[in-house]
Amino acid sequence: MLKHDKTTFKVLYYVNQFFGQIGGEDKAGIEPMFKKESIGPALGFASLIKSIRPLGIPHDDTPIAAARDARTIDIMKSANEGGEIVGTIICGDNYFNENKEKSLEYILNIVKEVKPDILVAGPAFNAGRYGMACGEIAKAVVDQLKIPVVTGMYIENPGVETCKDKAIVVSVGNSAAGMRKALPAMANIVKKIAFGVELGPPQEEGYIPQGIRKTVIVDKRGSKRAVDMLLKRLKGEEFETELPMPVFDMVDPAPPIKDLKKANIALVTSGGIVPKGNPDRLQSASAQKWCKYDVSRKDSLDQSALLGTVDEFCTVHGGYDPVYANKFPDRIAPLDILKKMVKQKYIGQVYEWFYTTTGTGTSVSNSVKFGQEIGAELKKAGVDGVILTST
Repeated sequence: MLKHDKTTFKVLYYVNQFFGQIGGEDKAGIEPMFKKESIGPALGFASLIKSIRPLGIPHDDTPIAAARDARTIDIMKSANEGGEIVGTIICGDNYFNENKEKSLEYILNIVKEVKPDILVAGPAFNAGRYGMACGEIAKAVVDQLKIPVVTGMYIENPGVETCKDKAIVVSVGNSAAGMRKALPAMANIVKKIAFGVELGPPQEEGYIPQGIRKTVIVDKRGSKRAVDMLLKRLKGEEFETELPMPVFDMVDPAPPIKDLKKANIALVTSGGIVPKGNPDRLQSASAQKWCKYDVSRKDSLDQSALLGTVDEFCTVHGGYDPVYANKFPDRIAPLDILKKMVKQKYIGQVYEWFYTTTGTGTSVSNSVKFGQEIGAELKKAGVDGVILTST
């Protein structure tokens, strides 16, 4: 919240190398830098926070929500100015995740020097490394400097769990196509935090639940609300629970392989390993399909084409630096080691088909679907076990 003698608020922005307009994967290793200007999404954000008027105040008939709405309007009317971007911190996704302590030290020093009222990171959408960077920065800034942080992520981004209890994580789409919706939602929350307006519940404001329970006044007591929900459920009508329970996917472990020396082992990866040229157009992120390739006559994924087989492999995965995988794709999917194990009689054989997809950004529902489809095919083929590699 702003001090009483201030009429504007300062925002420090964080982006990765791509949104910082430095470059793509080839620049993911750049060290953090600070520029005293608005760069990338910070440009659009700057225009959104110049105006004091909220971009949409939720309205409710409950006394607390109504009072909150009225207070929001009063506070915004009494303010003379909006916010300003005081600079942009840029850091490569690979560099941050491989040098977290060093990166955080630099970023925290910049925050101390600039003294912003709020730090904004992202939005990271469903980019895993970017999300982890935003999450770690948010947690460190809140914990160590007591400065509020607002970021934006897709619900399945691994960075959400890193910081959702510390920072406000606005729920956004899974790709940068949702930028036009994400920035106004984040800006609205930033304005409210800056001027000390109490945020409404997550479903009203559009942020991911933080696990915080608050006492509120409602028109019906709990027993009546519970009966109403029960009646709707019995009638097959839609209802919204007040306490969503987590759904855990429990998978019974498969029985052990009886005799490895006779076993047929398949190789599967979510590392995006495909033949050079990506003939089946496997997506680099948010995969919509899986592919399979004949490796029965290959001793390595790096091996040149033989008669009746595909050329050497590479990666199309958009979530990690491809340099080392392209140099030697068996680093991701170790066909070479499995073939050696056959020759050494540790295993019976390697299944003739190799299965591949990309894991980054891929929805849980698609992941389950892929697993069921690949599993059914392998079971039908009499495969005894699977080596499943990720990145």
